[in-house]
Amino acid sequence: MAAIKAPSTLRRLREAGFKTDVIAGRAALEFVTPLSLSTAAGREVATDDTWFAARPDAQHLTLARADVTVLVGASADLLARAAHGLASDLASATLLSVRGKVLWVPAMNQQMWLHPAVQANVQTLRHWGHRFLGPTHGTFGTLGEGTGWGRMAEPEEIAAAALALLSQTPDPTPHSPDLQNLKLVVSAGPTREYLDPVRFISNPSSGKMGYAVALEAQARGALVTLVSGPVNLPDPPGVAVIKVESAVQMHDAVLKAAADAQIVVMTAAVADYRAAEQKTEKEAKTAGEVSIQLVPNPDILAALGQQKSGRVLIGFAMETHAGVERAALKARRKNADFILLNYPTQQGTAFGGDDNQVTLVRPDGTSEAWPRLSKREVAARLLDEALKVRQSAR
Repeated sequence: MAAIKAPSTLRRLREAGFKTDVIAGRAALEFVTPLSLSTAAGREVATDDTWFAARPDAQHLTLARADVTVLVGASADLLARAAHGLASDLASATLLSVRGKVLWVPAMNQQMWLHPAVQANVQTLRHWGHRFLGPTHGTFGTLGEGTGWGRMAEPEEIAAAALALLSQTPDPTPHSPDLQNLKLVVSAGPTREYLDPVRFISNPSSGKMGYAVALEAQARGALVTLVSGPVNLPDPPGVAVIKVESAVQMHDAVLKAAADAQIVVMTAAVADYRAAEQKTEKEAKTAGEVSIQLVPNPDILAALGQQKSGRVLIGFAMETHAGVERAALKARRKNADFILLNYPTQQGTAFGGDDNQVTLVRPDGTSEAWPRLSKREVAARLLDEALKVRQSAR
C-alpha cells in the first residue's frame, strides 16, 4: 500500500536536485501505475519485463551506478532477499551491484517488522553500511492492525534523508543495532506556562540535547517516542513526536508513552511553577507592581521513579553550585539510575549550544566528568551507560 506514495517521493527527490531512475516490482504495480511513476521520474519505469527485453546493456548494472539507491516502501520480502544475496528480480539484482549509498524506507505491519527474522535481516544490512529511515509509529489503515511501528516515512522526509546521505560526515559512533526493538521515551525542550493568552513563563532551552538522544537511539534500532516542548527543530526522521506546551501536558504525555518503555531520558527543561490562575483575556499594562501567584508543576521524573517497573530512568540537572551533591540527592529522591549534570554559565555549552559538557552522577554520589562533546556524542555515551544499567539489572 505504501507504493502509492512513490510518485510523490520521486517528485520530492527531483525537487531536491536528483536525477531519478525508478524500478517497480510486480506487487507495486498492483497499487500504482507505470504512467504515474514515469511521469514523476521523468523517464521510463524499469520492471522485470524491461530487464529481459532486448537491450544493449545489462539493465541492473546500469541502474546500480546511482549515487543513492532508495528502497521506498521496502517489504519484509525484499529485505530478506537483499540480506541473503538473492537476485530473483530486477530490484534485488540491482542491489547486489550498487556501489553508492543505500537507504531503506520500510513499510509493513508492526508484527512483521518486529519479527526476529526481519530484524536479523535489518542487522545484516546495517552491518554492510546500509541506512534505514523508519519505519515510524502511526496508523496502518484498513489493511493493518490499528496503530504501531511500521508506517512508511513521508516523501519529504525521504528526499531530505537521501540528500543528507550525499554530504553526510561519519557518525560520532558506529551504529550497531544494540538498542534493537527497545522502546525509548525522550523528553526535550522547554515548557511554556501561560499567564494569559499571550504571556508565559519559560526558559531558553533549544531541545537540541533531547533531539540528539532521539536521533542516536533511532539510529541504533530503538523504537523512539519524543515528547517535545516548543522548539525550532525539525522532527527527527523515524521518531514518533508528540508536541506539548505546558508541564502538565508533558507530564501526561510522558507517563502515557513510558508505560511500556524500557528506557526513559528526561532532557526537557520543565518549568517548576505555573500560574495559579491563567487569565482568559490579556490584561493591560499598569504603572504599579503586579503580583502573580505561582503553584508547583508536577514532578515528571519523580512520578516516573515511583512507577519505575524495571525501566532505566535518566534525568538531567542544571546547577550553579554544589552540582554533584545536588544531582546525587536528586537521583536518590526521584529513583533515577543516574543524572547528567551541567552548568548554565559554562562557556559554549549553555542553552542553545551544539556542544555539552556534563558530569554523570549516580545516586551513591560517585561521578564521572565527561569532556566537552557534541550533543550527539553525549547522547551516544548516555545510551551506552543506559545499556550498562539495563544489563547489570538482569
